[in-house]
Amino acid sequence: MSEAVSKQMKRMRRASTKPELLIRRELHRRGLRFRINHPELPGRPDIAFTKVRLAVFVDGCFWHQCPKHGVMPKNNREWWQAKLHRNVERDREKDAELTALGWQVRHFWEHEDPAAVAEELEQTWRHLGTPAPASRSRRGL
Repeated sequence: MSEAVSKQMKRMRRASTKPELLIRRELHRRGLRFRINHPELPGRPDIAFTKVRLAVFVDGCFWHQCPKHGVMPKNNREWWQAKLHRNVERDREKDAELTALGWQVRHFWEHEDPAAVAEELEQTWRHLGTPAPASRSRRGL
């Protein structure tokens, strides 16, 4: 990797990217509260709804190989293929770890509409936060 590419990569944000901020702003507007980059959870989810155990990741199209927008660089192709493939593998590993801890995991692409993402998350949050109906005993029938 060239020195120029290395410097450019170091300047890229790892957290609080524009797509994340837009989604967080919309969720907050809807009255939903959450933690960001929860340090105690595998993969440090971008958004974590701790009460309902819902972890959310906003994936960059390049870094996580979006089938719609992900492109493979032409220079140093083999290195990039290995790097990006490992990113996708790591995503699956952290998802499995979170699931084993009882968390629901949702991934969204950076190009998705923030309002639509917030709507889906709000519906999921409401569904997960709804207590299961109490089973009726035989005496109550």
